[in-house]
Amino acid sequence: MDNHRPTPTLADALNRPLRDLRISVTDRCNFRCTYCMPAEIFGERYQFLPRSELLTFEEIARLVRLFARLGVHKVRLTGGEPLVRQQIERLVEQIAAVDGIDDVALTTNGFLLPQQAGALRAAGLGRVTISLDSLDEGVFRQMNGDRAQLEQVLAGIDAARAAGFAPIKINAVVQRGVNDHTLVDLARFGKDNGYIVRFIEFMDVGTRNGWAMEHVVPAREIVSRIDAVLPLEPVPPNYPGEVARRFRFRDGSGEIGVIASVTQPFCGGCTRLRLSPEGSLFTCLFAAAGTDLRAPLRAGASDGELEQIVRGVWHRRTDRYSEIRSSLTEPRQQKVEMYHIGG
Repeated sequence: MDNHRPTPTLADALNRPLRDLRISVTDRCNFRCTYCMPAEIFGERYQFLPRSELLTFEEIARLVRLFARLGVHKVRLTGGEPLVRQQIERLVEQIAAVDGIDDVALTTNGFLLPQQAGALRAAGLGRVTISLDSLDEGVFRQMNGDRAQLEQVLAGIDAARAAGFAPIKINAVVQRGVNDHTLVDLARFGKDNGYIVRFIEFMDVGTRNGWAMEHVVPAREIVSRIDAVLPLEPVPPNYPGEVARRFRFRDGSGEIGVIASVTQPFCGGCTRLRLSPEGSLFTCLFAAAGTDLRAPLRAGASDGELEQIVRGVWHRRTDRYSEIRSSLTEPRQQKVEMYHIGG
């Protein structure tokens, strides 16, 4: 891997540079989390993308090389659940070998990590983030659509640690009246084991997760509840544009993060592009439509032609959905679903 970081060459309409790429490798998932793929909608007969419509690993790697030349240096693989994509370690290896990419990460529900953590690490995966919304068995099962037991995800976390991933981050989506009463236990779990737990405000991604403002626990309340039991103090960001606001335990035993997309938007520092499983480029998690890269890619477009498409998309980018979202009304516009382009 070449650790030389390219100088960003692209700025969008709000002067935000392109640095990060999130790649959703599949729209399928083995969980049915209520805030992402509720089981009553994504049932057994739901039609996911056929394999022929998914970008191949070679197509993804080619696009990553192009993005790297335009300033991207961080790549995160998401889904759906990325580990249900067979031989995902092959893609990791190809991306990790791209000049200019110095950070390859993956977000997973952890269920398949016991079988795959070692291969992913050997392939060049640098970081792993595991979703775990509660340590309460009943709450955990309720939130994942009763698709897994808590011990199975905990085994995935153990496997990630055994494979050498560190620090391990744990993402927890917080919903009022669902799992907000278990926040302190999750924070203590991270503190005691050296994990960084990041609490995420329930977001209105897509249109199928029943989002309403009264279900959101604001970041300030999350921090206040934890601070009352495990005293915290704020910490500066690790880098410009970091989405998580950091707080460390006052006794020096680790930290937590909060991602406050709803109540404390961070659109002004957003440097991310998102690539969907079938090759559409999205400039925002809350976007209504993307730009097709698969058609020109498969029609024989040159790297230069593909680069011009990407440049045009980023130059025109004005997205700042979270800054202009109304906190008083439920969203009405159609938006791409979270399972399709990752969180």
